[in-house]
Amino acid sequence: MQSPYDFVSWFRNSSPYIHAHRNRTFVICFGGEAVADGIANLIHDIALLRSLGVRLVLVHGIRPQIDARLKQHAIASVFKDNVRITDKAGLQCVKEAAGAVRIELEALLSMGLANSPMAGAKIKVASANFVTAKPLGVINGVDYCYTGVVRRIDHVAIHQQLDQQNVVLISPLGYSPSGEVFNLVAEHVATEVACALKAEKLILLTEQDCISPATKKPIQQMTAIEASAFLKKYKNIDADIFRTLNAAIQSCQQGVGRVHLINRQHDGALLLELFTRDGVGTLISATAFETLRNADLNDIGGILELISPLEKQGKLLKRSREKLEMEINDYIVIERDGLIIACTALHLLEKNEAAIIACLAVHLDYQRQARGQRLFDYLLDKAKQQGLKKLFALSTQSTHWFIERGFVEAEIALLPKSLSNFYNPDRNSKVLYKDLLI
Repeated sequence: MQSPYDFVSWFRNSSPYIHAHRNRTFVICFGGEAVADGIANLIHDIALLRSLGVRLVLVHGIRPQIDARLKQHAIASVFKDNVRITDKAGLQCVKEAAGAVRIELEALLSMGLANSPMAGAKIKVASANFVTAKPLGVINGVDYCYTGVVRRIDHVAIHQQLDQQNVVLISPLGYSPSGEVFNLVAEHVATEVACALKAEKLILLTEQDCISPATKKPIQQMTAIEASAFLKKYKNIDADIFRTLNAAIQSCQQGVGRVHLINRQHDGALLLELFTRDGVGTLISATAFETLRNADLNDIGGILELISPLEKQGKLLKRSREKLEMEINDYIVIERDGLIIACTALHLLEKNEAAIIACLAVHLDYQRQARGQRLFDYLLDKAKQQGLKKLFALSTQSTHWFIERGFVEAEIALLPKSLSNFYNPDRNSKVLYKDLLI
């Protein structure tokens, strides 16, 4: 940050997310690769989340640790359709890997040295047999032995630990009523845990960004339906991303509202994703992340915050809260992750034959991304459906924007009486109109 004021601005902008995340349950899944590479910074960020009141369940993977132990014992790694076949000898390596990683994570979460990010954290960690599993079985003639699938999650016991302010740590192992142990896929465990807990978020830390093969750019967000179509179209996408996207889709289909895919290679990515408006990862949501909809009374605070800077600059006519409350049914908003980032209104004029487009505003961070056009198209369609003959607009600084969309300048005398009575000569707004019958 360039100055202390930048920090203050960032902190203020993050405050809505701090409030929104408090007392919410997040399930965070990360692979054994993160542990092998050194996970101290991630642990610090997890400790910060805990201090902000987030209820945390951590699910860790152990793939590289299993591979290392198999190699150590001269045991070949056997996979079928990207699923490890775990025989009796392999299971022993799985147990050793899970135990070692779990102990290492518990040690890291117990840090509390003065002058360190963990000072005063005092995190209590709870691990137990929360996962009941069963064998994957024999598929197409292949016996997967001690590779299993989740049968049940003891969500009551996990909630009890979270209620006691503990961080819950879950290894990718499952236990059967007969006393057997099964090797599980960490992403599958995290998915089942998030669904069983009805978690607000499932966070999957990946080894790379989720890149669109078409644009070669990171994907910011998709709905679960869009993610399913994406996987059908790009079947040869990297196995890590394929696996995590599948987990995200499954979670959304089973009631988890939002799943975040975050490249853990970026330092601080977890905090940037959770406490900034646009994040740095890929959001998979059950419903659209950004929606255009009719406004209601709950949106008034967000609309006022959006239009206030534009009113001070003279770009918009100042509106009181009372006026907004009276006219709220005329307003349309674009909501992004709970924040109002754009709005406009369509006020009907006398005889309901014409209307004026008013209060067209887009947040500074989201301009030049066609959201103004999206609002305009929606209002134009709405006006035509209502059989309106003319659309008016009054503008001081956006005249050309309207002209480019078919409006023409007119004299004040052309304004309908109900509008001309409120025309403010001091603002000297340009009068524009568009015939809808042409």
